[in-house]
Amino acid sequence: MKQGRPLITFVIALFAGALVLYAIFSVWKTFQDPFVSTYVYSYTLNDSIQTDGLIIRQEQVLSGGQGIVDVTRGEGEQVGINQTVALIYRDDQARQSQEQQEALRLEITQLQYALGQGEDVSSAAKLNDDILNAMVSLRVASTQQDFSDLEDQVLEVKGKVLRREYTYSDELSTDSLATRLQELQTQYQTLINQSYSAITQVTAPVSGTFSTLVDGYEGLINLESAINLTPQALTDLMGQNPTGDSTAVGKLISPNQWYFAAVVTQEEGERLEQAGSLTLRFAGDFTKEVSMTVEKVNQDDQGQAVVILSSDRYLEQTTLLRRETAELIFNSRTGLRVPKNALRMVTTTSEDEETGETTETNTLGVYVVTAGRAEFKPVTILTEGDDFYVVQSVRTDKKALRAGDEVIVEATGLYDGQLLLY
Repeated sequence: MKQGRPLITFVIALFAGALVLYAIFSVWKTFQDPFVSTYVYSYTLNDSIQTDGLIIRQEQVLSGGQGIVDVTRGEGEQVGINQTVALIYRDDQARQSQEQQEALRLEITQLQYALGQGEDVSSAAKLNDDILNAMVSLRVASTQQDFSDLEDQVLEVKGKVLRREYTYSDELSTDSLATRLQELQTQYQTLINQSYSAITQVTAPVSGTFSTLVDGYEGLINLESAINLTPQALTDLMGQNPTGDSTAVGKLISPNQWYFAAVVTQEEGERLEQAGSLTLRFAGDFTKEVSMTVEKVNQDDQGQAVVILSSDRYLEQTTLLRRETAELIFNSRTGLRVPKNALRMVTTTSEDEETGETTETNTLGVYVVTAGRAEFKPVTILTEGDDFYVVQSVRTDKKALRAGDEVIVEATGLYDGQLLLY
């Protein structure tokens, strides 16, 4: 037995040496890498579903014809009934004739406006002041984004400039302006008569929102048939690659209401039906959030469902969208994002002076690096992700947690006011 004592002593010494080495290593590591930190930033976490779907509208294709097509309406522009949406020229000569007509029409309008102002064309000084005032008014309206009188303001500037031009020319009378106006009107009418049969106007049969995109879905689905879509029918629709009418000049969308139909799981469909409304965000270039109403949820016996959402907003900005990936957002929580490792529970003990009773209080919070010391800031959890929490500061004073604060993620023996070694 006595012979075993050296072995036991050796083993004990070995363990003791290992513990000493570990302690030395821990102290060394503490001084080398005292703590790990990161920065807090504002973050929004959505409770949402991501899915692919189809935008459905009531659309009427506007057929054109053979020739050179000139679309006169912009994408998403509101068009009234019988208003012109496109011109079709028989040949290039007809197109050039139309350009001349437009130039003449503009000059005629300017002359009519100039003559209608009733000023003495020889009053150059007054015209200069009027031009400056008109330009200032136009600039103010542009800065304020008030375009209600834009056309009249532009014509006023051009009309006064035109009168000033005539003031410095050899034709100084109002009669000369009237004579020039009559000549232009004669030229304009002559061009119209010459090109009457060479230009075809495409007009709007109904009022609506104009779009140049004709993709072939216009004849496959509309607002009425969308309500009865099944998961398989919608999947088949989205799998097609239809071709639009190559002779079409565009289409009219009416009314303003539009649908977004998407395939979801049966559980997601039930949740959407209970919600009644939600926020939709497309994954493409159109980044605005759209408030949608759940019109209908059609389920099948395969565990899938079609959700039909509707909206009457942003139609003019979504006319070029069709098959889209979208996020269906039930609700959002916005707060401060912190790593889960940064959250700590601090227990404080207090004693009632009258009863002597001891009470322990647990406070959830994070340690923040403030002026080289650890400062504890209490928070509440709003929601969580895989490796982070979205939190809200409990306090509103200088102890409040704010975006940009440096929170400590890893450290040992932390306490409020502790001096931190870098």
